[in-house]
Amino acid sequence: MRGFLQPSIRPVPTDSQKTFRTLARGRRGKIARTAQTTLVKADQWGRGDTVPADLAEALERALKTVSQPKKK
Repeated sequence: MRGFLQPSIRPVPTDSQKTFRTLARGRRGKIARTAQTTLVKADQWGRGDTVPADLAEALERALKTVSQPKKK
C-alpha cells in the first residue's frame, strides 16, 4: 500500500472541455475534423487526458468557432 497517504491525481477539465463533452457525437466529430484530428483524440482531450499542446489549442479554437452563433 505504498503511497496511500498521497492524494490521487485527477484530471481537472477546463470549461471548454466540459462544454465539449456535453455536445452530441456528430458535433464533436465536426469539431475534431476542424481541428484536423480524430474523434478519439478529441474525446481524450474532453476527458482531461494528456494530449499534445498544439492539438489542445486547435480543439479549443475549433470549439469556439463552432459554438458561436452565425451572424445574419
